[in-house]
Amino acid sequence: AAIAMFTGKADCPYYAKAELLADYLQTNLPNFRFHKITQQPDKWEQWLHDICETNGWEHRQSPIIWRELLDRGGKGQLLGGLNDFLEYAQRYYGITSMMLMEEMLDIAEENLQAHLEIVKEDEEIKSLIKPMQIWITSASVPICYHLIPLLANGEVFGMTTEISIHLLDTDQFKEILRGIVMEAEDMAFPLLHSISEHTKIDQAFIDADIIIVLDDVPLNLEVQSRENYIREVSEICQVYAPLIEKNAKSEVKVISSGKTFANLKATMLRTYGPSIKPENIIAIATSWESAAKAMLARKLNVNTAGVKDVIVWGNITGSNYIDLSHAKLYGYDCAIRGPPNFPRPLLNMIYDSEWIHSEFLSAQSTLSSRMSHCTGILPAHAVATVLRYWYHGSPSEEIVSVGVFSEGQFCIPEGIIFSMPVRFQNGNWEVMTELEINETTQKVLGRLSHELVQEKLVALKEISEMHPYEAE
Repeated sequence: AAIAMFTGKADCPYYAKAELLADYLQTNLPNFRFHKITQQPDKWEQWLHDICETNGWEHRQSPIIWRELLDRGGKGQLLGGLNDFLEYAQRYYGITSMMLMEEMLDIAEENLQAHLEIVKEDEEIKSLIKPMQIWITSASVPICYHLIPLLANGEVFGMTTEISIHLLDTDQFKEILRGIVMEAEDMAFPLLHSISEHTKIDQAFIDADIIIVLDDVPLNLEVQSRENYIREVSEICQVYAPLIEKNAKSEVKVISSGKTFANLKATMLRTYGPSIKPENIIAIATSWESAAKAMLARKLNVNTAGVKDVIVWGNITGSNYIDLSHAKLYGYDCAIRGPPNFPRPLLNMIYDSEWIHSEFLSAQSTLSSRMSHCTGILPAHAVATVLRYWYHGSPSEEIVSVGVFSEGQFCIPEGIIFSMPVRFQNGNWEVMTELEINETTQKVLGRLSHELVQEKLVALKEISEMHPYEAE
């Protein structure tokens, strides 16, 4: 079995004549079948060149006609152009075409108009499908690998929102990115409109709705000073920020995560990208929050999900303070019973106060070590959770810790990204300034603020020494 394939320019009269003859043959001959592909005039030359190169054909005008053997596979058999098809029709079927040039031109004009209408309809349909554009930097890291299924399964943005994921990294990780792309495509997520890898930095963040910055510097203070690592972070942000301003959408949301300098990355992106909305740049603290809740749950022998309102203050991937003064416990089995949503102050449930002041607070170094060695599942879940809250709101009355741009709340200096308690609602977040903090906590916040301010000053100093004219 074979089928005749016809392709030509939409406005070509010879294509119109071949098409009319093929229609006649298919109507009157039971064994003749054909399929036509109309090409826009401006795309015809490139299309013809490509198909001829693929099949090893020589053909230079419209239309091009070939036979495809349906039951054998392989490349098709070239018949040629209009004259070759006329000769073929006369030789095998004794049929010829006497269409006049005027009729051919009329049909060619109809073909062109019909094709343009189809193209317009296709473009209108495509315009209704506007997938959310998500860019992930340093995308070869394990966090990204675990994050993709969480973003694509519909739970973060909703079951009707399609997404396009763009993986950005350097040339040396191109094969890793390609492997991630192929694996994600094989999983066939219904809401994953597309996924692609990118290694050209100048094309980064085009039309981005969300940018997830996962860049890290391998912190080893025995090799070089902390100041040098800070300089590396600043240089990365100095590249990214102008590209975000130039290529991303005006309402782009920027999320800083990773194992090192999460706050500083967000602060420097704001510093070098002044047109990026400050409320749209955040750093993720949820991993620390989750790990602290798990540690408390183990101590109390309860489900981790029952521990709420643990606050992470300060530098997420540096010096931070885990505040239990507002923490609550739900579903705790004890002599005092209440409904499932009845909260108890967590500190009242821990009778070993010495454990709080010694083991738990000193265990922050253990948590820090655990964060730096985690395989990526926990931080990926943290990013997905915060994104879900950002778009759909966080649970009412619950505290979420997020690194946000300080405007002086809780006497924290302005101009730094500082982890503090927030709530998400209606697509925005707000700092929970109504929370009362004790004198001890206020002193700790002052120390943490000073550290982050110094970190920012070091970053700006390093850059100004390298690029004095730009710094001015």
